[in-house]
Amino acid sequence: MSIELLINVTPSESRVALIENGVLQEIQLERIGNLGIVGNIYLGKISRVLPGMQAAFVDIGLDKAAFLHASDIVNSASIVEGVDEQPIKKVQDIRELVRQGQYIMVQVVKDPLGTKGARLTTDITIPSRYLVFMPDATHVGVSQRIETEEERARLKSIVGEYGDEDGSFIVRTAAEGASEAELRHDAEFLKKLWKKIVTKRKKTSKESILHEDLTLEFRTLRDYVGEDMERIRVDSKLTYEELKSFTAEFVPILSDALEYYPGERPIFDLFDVENEIQKALHRKVTLKSGGYLIIDQTEAMTTVDVNTGAFVGHRNLEETIFNTNVEATSAIARQLRLRNLGGIIIIDFIDMVSEEHKRRVLHSLESALGKDRVKSNINGLSALGLVEMTRKRTRESLEHILCDVCPACSGRGSQKTVETVCYEILREIVRVNRAYAADKFMVYAAPAVSEALLNDEYHNLAELELFIGKQVSIQTESLYSQEQFDVVMM
Repeated sequence: MSIELLINVTPSESRVALIENGVLQEIQLERIGNLGIVGNIYLGKISRVLPGMQAAFVDIGLDKAAFLHASDIVNSASIVEGVDEQPIKKVQDIRELVRQGQYIMVQVVKDPLGTKGARLTTDITIPSRYLVFMPDATHVGVSQRIETEEERARLKSIVGEYGDEDGSFIVRTAAEGASEAELRHDAEFLKKLWKKIVTKRKKTSKESILHEDLTLEFRTLRDYVGEDMERIRVDSKLTYEELKSFTAEFVPILSDALEYYPGERPIFDLFDVENEIQKALHRKVTLKSGGYLIIDQTEAMTTVDVNTGAFVGHRNLEETIFNTNVEATSAIARQLRLRNLGGIIIIDFIDMVSEEHKRRVLHSLESALGKDRVKSNINGLSALGLVEMTRKRTRESLEHILCDVCPACSGRGSQKTVETVCYEILREIVRVNRAYAADKFMVYAAPAVSEALLNDEYHNLAELELFIGKQVSIQTESLYSQEQFDVVMM
């Protein structure tokens, strides 16, 4: 698989596009003044304890208080025996863990999303090129993606020697094949960084940030170590020099792939990235066969509806449905990555009769999602024929970052018809006439509504004038939205 990264940097925004085999798969962006805070470590103050929710609100210096659940507090859970002899995780009462006014070191695991504040944990982890440092931990973990037992044992043996009273490590996938010297360098770097954080914590007496994670460009290179990266193009000379120094010190394996892009043509035009971003904001996604997806994102979940559209197939209806569903699985997996959709996701595939077809569609979806670095979980087909799945959400979706609520429909996704608004205006005139004494009325409305009142609805307007015995004049307001109008007494 050919993988490229395109890094577009402007004074106000940084964007990173992941290209696989010439096709855009992921887009990430950070804006000055609105940087992501996942991974940042803070000294926070417990502002409120909520026993009913087993959680606490923590002031970490942001506009909104952050959220800390009892299960996210280290040592808050103990294992007890259940009635069926299966271990059950029992979470301690939040009142036994924290108190109002207490200062606590926390790490952000989810950015503020919509009206919700950031999600926190006290289980601090600090990642580097090959390792993840876990303060106070005593065990060594190895990434499940490293499948060779010999390599797992080798890495665990080496890294196990680096643990001490300060903490232990998790071995990342990128560490497969790494030398002992490289692993030791990473371990020493993380320990020094942790000591620096602890020292800063001791000197701090109020809510403040103790450690800030890398910016988008640097974080991307750190997280993509181990991938078969063919090329990394950067269109900013300054950022390129900074990344060059960063890769030379921390990720030398990517040094040869890094290059400066000085072309006059915008870097995102190389693989039609800008156009793909615009398409990712649309509800409808067309498939090559003629079928299509409808993707609707709400605050609680995302729904994906699969339709055959213009695809009529070549053999029979069942084969047509099956082929459309299989084609849709790869498109769905790509859209989830591209739009960064997370949380609960409901997929409504076209109804299938064959159990074999259902099994193969689910397998195709699982395979397509296997390329995604973000963890997902598929719960299979429900009784209604829906696929229920979850995808880990840590940052805002592409739509929430790039778009705002439509002022015309206030986020409904539809607006009242011209006819509906005309009848609302007629009813409003009757209501005002009964409540107040007026000689005549002036209606201010949007162009389309004004035109309808003076043409298609003129007979209704004339009958209304006879009914109330007063003149009604229409005035066009070009800046009014279709649903906006005013009835003024004269």
